[in-house]
Amino acid sequence: MSGRRPWMVGTDPAGQGGIAAVVSVYAQQGWMARHGVHYLVSHRAGSALARALLFPWALLQLLGALLARRVSVLHAQVASYGSFARKSLLLALARGFGVPTVFHLHGAEFQKFYAGSPAWRQRWIRHSLRSSTRVLALSEAWRDFLLSIVPEAHVSVLANPVTFPAPAPIGPPVPGRVLFMGRADRRKGMFDLLAALGQARAHLPQLHLHVGGDGDLEAVRKAIAREGLDGVVTLLGWVRGADKERELAEAEIFVLPSYDEGLPMAMLEAMARGKAVLATPVGGIPQAVRDGVDGLLVEPGQPQQLADALLRLGQDAQLRATLGAGATARVRACYATDTVLAELDRVYQGLHA
Repeated sequence: MSGRRPWMVGTDPAGQGGIAAVVSVYAQQGWMARHGVHYLVSHRAGSALARALLFPWALLQLLGALLARRVSVLHAQVASYGSFARKSLLLALARGFGVPTVFHLHGAEFQKFYAGSPAWRQRWIRHSLRSSTRVLALSEAWRDFLLSIVPEAHVSVLANPVTFPAPAPIGPPVPGRVLFMGRADRRKGMFDLLAALGQARAHLPQLHLHVGGDGDLEAVRKAIAREGLDGVVTLLGWVRGADKERELAEAEIFVLPSYDEGLPMAMLEAMARGKAVLATPVGGIPQAVRDGVDGLLVEPGQPQQLADALLRLGQDAQLRATLGAGATARVRACYATDTVLAELDRVYQGLHA
């Protein structure tokens, strides 16, 4: 660990969620090793005591490295609420030592977090953005929001990178299979999806749903029973690796009816695999999915619209194929790892310059 090197701080890459997925791609593609990045874990799942002790330990590690002049850049992967609180303190510490900082925003609820914060916290959020050497947003929509609250911030867009799977003999999609991947809760539109599925199955009974993710699964089970969907919905828990690839391969439709989003990795992965995507125009999704070209978009909180779109996709194999091909082309052009990591290289070159 001799010499100055970039430090990146975020949640445990072995854990769950979008930040973990993005950092894992950076590592798998060799970007972290190429830049000599030291990754500092500031949060991971575990007991309340373990979580409480982890951040002070991360703070001490960073302080020691700063005192020894071993940090050339601090790159923080930031979400909302507790994630912002932790990372903003670490960024401030690095700035105090004259180290360039990167505020890399992933938080799907950051706009709500800012709007619902007291005045002192809003000032601190604006200060953290304004004081960062670079701010990275996942989409043009998020860049525009950040500049609306801090016009002088140095904000640029860096999309999430997506890997393309190697061809594998997993088999064709299962007829009627719908896949949801993410946290199964209200923000992700899970209860709207269950209501829509019940409506759509009245006309297309072969539709069935696989849910890959965590969340309040007991509330989801109650909603399944309330909608009369017992035996129609399979709760998989969090899926990764070969299990995730199999679920993506076997799905005919990928659906994510969220109310808030950054730029969802699960959706991009489904697009890369040629799936017909049904989503909502929130966060960075409208920049990735053009309605009728790369997927279908419906307004959040509208189960009837969602049901109609499910029926349309479920009944039209040609539409699914056309949208799936458009999705793959879109991801290859805008979100492939080579494209995104080359842009991140340019960000780091600018920091060192």
